[in-house]
Amino acid sequence: MKTSKKISCAAIITLISIGTQAHSGELIYRPINPSFGGDPFVGSYLLGKAQAQDKNIDPNTHRAQSLSSTDRLLQNLESRLISQLISDVSRGEVSEGSFDSNEFGVVVSDSSGQLVVRVVDKVTGDVTEISVGGLFNP
Repeated sequence: MKTSKKISCAAIITLISIGTQAHSGELIYRPINPSFGGDPFVGSYLLGKAQAQDKNIDPNTHRAQSLSSTDRLLQNLESRLISQLISDVSRGEVSEGSFDSNEFGVVVSDSSGQLVVRVVDKVTGDVTEISVGGLFNP
């Protein structure tokens, strides 16, 4: 009788497990915290957190040195003189003008109604020429 009870219990368990099917849904991970994925529109938040924690210094970057007041004055004067030179040539007051410094030379000319700015880098020898069409002479 003991064997028949064991067989009948085993048979009942087998029938129950065969008769029922396991049902489960798809597992979907939805993070709430933007630090762990979250919404893709919080990229600026994540970038800000990463930059705040970044303690590494790139050895290839050169830190910008602040210019002395004399160097800033010289830069402003050079910029103003070159701007005035371009204005004079574009208005037709002069047909050609030049500006030289220790590092570069600038030649501005009117070539048949086209403004041509030629920049020569004295350190490297590179020449850059910029042509602007449609120069209007009143």
